[in-house]
Amino acid sequence: MPSRRAILVLNQYYSPGHESTAHLLAELCEALAVDYDVTVITGTVESAPKPERTVRNGVRIIRVGSTSFDRSKLWLRGLNYLSFALLALVAGMRQRRPQLVLCLSDPPFVSALGVLIARRLRAPLVVVTQDVFPEIAVALGRLKSRPLISALDQLVRFGLCRADRVVAIGETMRRRLEAKGVPPERIAVIPNWVDADALAPRPRDNAWAKEQGLEGRFVVMHSGNVGYAQDLQTLIRAATFLRDLDDLAILIIGKGAQSAAIKEIADRLVVENVHFLPFQPRERLSESLSAADVHVLGLAPGLAGYVVPSRLYGILAVGRPVIIHADEDSETAQVVRSTGCGVVVEPGRPDLLAATIRDAYSDRLELEAMGAAARAYVVEAGSRDVALARYRRLLADVART
Repeated sequence: MPSRRAILVLNQYYSPGHESTAHLLAELCEALAVDYDVTVITGTVESAPKPERTVRNGVRIIRVGSTSFDRSKLWLRGLNYLSFALLALVAGMRQRRPQLVLCLSDPPFVSALGVLIARRLRAPLVVVTQDVFPEIAVALGRLKSRPLISALDQLVRFGLCRADRVVAIGETMRRRLEAKGVPPERIAVIPNWVDADALAPRPRDNAWAKEQGLEGRFVVMHSGNVGYAQDLQTLIRAATFLRDLDDLAILIIGKGAQSAAIKEIADRLVVENVHFLPFQPRERLSESLSAADVHVLGLAPGLAGYVVPSRLYGILAVGRPVIIHADEDSETAQVVRSTGCGVVVEPGRPDLLAATIRDAYSDRLELEAMGAAARAYVVEAGSRDVALARYRRLLADVART
């Protein structure tokens, strides 16, 4: 029997990490393991703090001993990136020649790392771009040093422009990548996905909702990363306009670089209708997401095409409507507009967000119809099977040519 084709994958985060890229990459790799020998080189995370070599669901995992400092401080996040890059480079160079090398965008310059390893192993390179760097950090005010911005931009361009294929997760992102110099013919657009069977609608007053004391309350929810890009300050400030709604509960579920800052703002503004919860177990996500009457998904102004919040698909999978506060040309706004599964408001405007939440609370929005449209869209176009079929075709084409 001939040996199976092999794929080498690079990304700092992999399951059981809470990051969206960790979960998406695990689903992709486990699906590809049916046809390929898949090896993933990844870093340590809180739930897997030690270096290890293991096999999980058919995927060989090499977890290098990179640092996992608190990412709220930029320089500590930089140390995490650097330690992973150096250790992953050593581990990657030692691998046997694969049919192709695949990397995501953590750290943001991982494509440059992929180029070095792919050339050493004489294999083609595919880069999946979840966000566009350093533009996203500049837009958020996280990077201000011009020499550093220029150096990082050149490093990212080095990797992207030398990859055999670059996957963008939206059309607006495709245009951003073309502006960085990536040849248009090398770019493929494959949006992120959700497992529409594992994540499905549950009753509003389910067991999880009862455990959290949400029965009889109108629930507005953010569930996911609590970072700079999500613009949760706007949601907190919107809550100050809604103090008269006694049975309103605004839930912020998750963790991230802005967790402490967002809680401090909530305390300072005395918004008693805002409540914080940690990440929920994945096996209970259908219940927790379904406990909301409406979800709020934010994207800071100026980030359209530089980052695409993948958690939108989880919201749509459980058949819940969504209020988007993001630029009109963002992928999330376009999905919501085209499917009718929610409402789009201008980003950075807590007054407009509060007014839309009040409309939802007062039955002035057709929430049930929006939720039905959300679920229908995911099943038809945003499911895991649809996305994975596109990846299989792309990778087979690259490996063949």
